[in-house]
Amino acid sequence: MTDTHEAAQSGQLSIGDTAVGDIRVVTLRGEIDHTVKDELSEALLSAESASPRTVVDLSGVTFMDSSGINVFVIVHQKVSEAGGWLRFAGAQEAVLRVLQLVGLDKVIPSHPTVEQALTV
Repeated sequence: MTDTHEAAQSGQLSIGDTAVGDIRVVTLRGEIDHTVKDELSEALLSAESASPRTVVDLSGVTFMDSSGINVFVIVHQKVSEAGGWLRFAGAQEAVLRVLQLVGLDKVIPSHPTVEQALTV
């Protein structure tokens, strides 16, 4: 399964969706802010591609504000309620710092690569 929503403008967000076995891998590229929070939330929670086990590849994300944090908290709660999990992979230093500042890295595990997030 592969689905990609391309960014309308440079700097915006593109979302790729694939599956590795029964684990969903969502690849994000661009910036996560208030202008894309609804699109991101919809993509992560859409019924047709939802999986209780999801890895979010952040390697292409160059910026994230509190809007992204809020979306990930909600998604984490939903997948946890379904008996699953959410993991981050490949966060660049600036994005990883945001995750650490708010303590989200203590709630949602963050791994250096998608491969490591898939095998933990």
